[in-house]
Formats: sequence, C-alpha cells, structure tokens
Amino acid sequence: MNAREFEITDQDFQSALKELHGYVDVTDEDLKEIYRRALRHACDRLAAVGLPCDRCPRLESGTSGDGATVEPKATAKPPPGVGMSEVFWSCLGALIGIGLCAWLSSRFFEPRDLTLIIGSFGASAVLVYGVVKSPLAQPRNLMGGHLISALVGVTAWLLLGSTLWLAAGVAVAVAIGAMLVTRTVHPPGGATALIAVIGGQQVHDLGFLYLLVPVGAGALVLLAVSLAVNNIPSGRSYPEYWL
Repeated sequence: MNAREFEITDQDFQSALKELHGYVDVTDEDLKEIYRRALRHACDRLAAVGLPCDRCPRLESGTSGDGATVEPKATAKPPPGVGMSEVFWSCLGALIGIGLCAWLSSRFFEPRDLTLIIGSFGASAVLVYGVVKSPLAQPRNLMGGHLISALVGVTAWLLLGSTLWLAAGVAVAVAIGAMLVTRTVHPPGGATALIAVIGGQQVHDLGFLYLLVPVGAGALVLLAVSLAVNNIPSGRSYPEYWL
C-alpha cells in the first residue's frame, strides 16, 4: 500500500467527528481521539476495496480495517489542571459579572418590579469566565442561547401554562432543539426556558419582556465583563469567534 492510498480524507474526519456527537472542546486528547477515529475510517474504507492495513487503531467498538470486532476501551484522560492565574481571572470575572448584575438589579430594576439576574446566569458565568475557549461560551451561544430559550419558555407558558409539568417539559425540550438547530447551544439556556415557566407570577407578568429584561440585558452585562476581564492577562483571550 502506498502513502497516497492510505491518505486520510475529509470524509474520514467528518465521520470521526460525527461519532463524538455534539461540541468538542479541543484538547490534546481530543485531537488524538479524532485522529484515531479518522484513521480507523480510512482503514475501513481501504479494507472495503481489498486493501486491508495493519495501522488501524483498535480502540473503539465496531470493526477494524481487517473486519475484526473491536472491544470498547476507555482511552480518554481527565483534563489537565489549571494554574492559579487561570483560577484567579476566572473567579474575578465571575465576581464582577454576577456582582454587577446583582447590583444593577437591586439599584435600578427591582424598585420597578423588574430584575436583572436569574439563576441561569450563574451557570453562564462558569462558561464565559471559567472555560472561555469552549464553543458553548462564545458570544453567539451566550446571547443566542439565552434569547432563544427565553422566547421558547415564555411561549410554552402562554400556551401550556395551565398544565405546569407539560409547559416545563416542552419549554426545555424545544429550547434544546432550537439551540441545536441554530448552533447556539448554551446549557444555561435550558434553565432560562424553565424559569420562564416556573419562575412565579413576577416572571409571568413580564410576558415577552422577559427576553429583554432580565435575559437579554443581563446576558449583555456578562458578555461585556467577559470581554474586558478575559483579555487582560497574556495567554487568555475572548472570544474565539463572534458568529
């Protein structure tokens, strides 16, 4: 077999990525795993035309390049620890972001029977300050995930609010589907949709204003703080992309 025959194609990598399902936070181990899977697909492709090879990794369940069944074997390792500088800037960002939302809420919004902070923002803080390179933490996902989920949640409450359990389930399920379709997956969005249903009369009275205050405005505060704090230390930058 020559090197050209054994070349790993774009289709091999696409097939490997499909096996991993969903988003991948690319670490050294992730890259190695993607390569191993792409290599196996290349071997399978060659074996299908009578060119079996002995380079196929026998790491995942399924069949190897020579048609043999391969047993599953755990190969991933826990992510490496982070330095104290990373811990410091992550905590500082969360302190400023959540603290600012809470202060603005108590100073300007709550006297007007509004709020600028909801529980799902705590989970957003973990992403936008703690794992800033994650696709789930980027501005498109932060803003889009929260706004889309808020829209879904309010709609679910208005249509199905008389049956709380159904409204809650539909809100979260449809929010997940909508985020996946629009490529705005942000896990705290599920909580944003759920809060629109179970958040009580104060939230229900907001109606679709819930999308703007607290969801949109609060998420913007978190984003602004993230843009400021995450770009101060060298070796740390945000965002990875906007859209």
